[in-house]
Amino acid sequence: MCEELAHELDVRGLPPPEPFELIIGALQTLPAGEFLHVRIHREPYPLYEVLRDGGYAWQTTELKDGSFFIRISYGQ
Repeated sequence: MCEELAHELDVRGLPPPEPFELIIGALQTLPAGEFLHVRIHREPYPLYEVLRDGGYAWQTTELKDGSFFIRISYGQ
């Protein structure tokens, strides 16, 4: 069984542009084959364009409390 390697980042409640900057910073140090799990208080539409242009794959899930969980990987 392969264990998923993930890094967690909770940016809920931070004012713009802090969430975006922290996510981009975390992605720059994310080891190949690992995932970044982000919790954020709103859906980050500007981030999606940067992810797409950078070759990242992501999946966004809206949580019951209205926040979002985003699973990001490089090219997977």
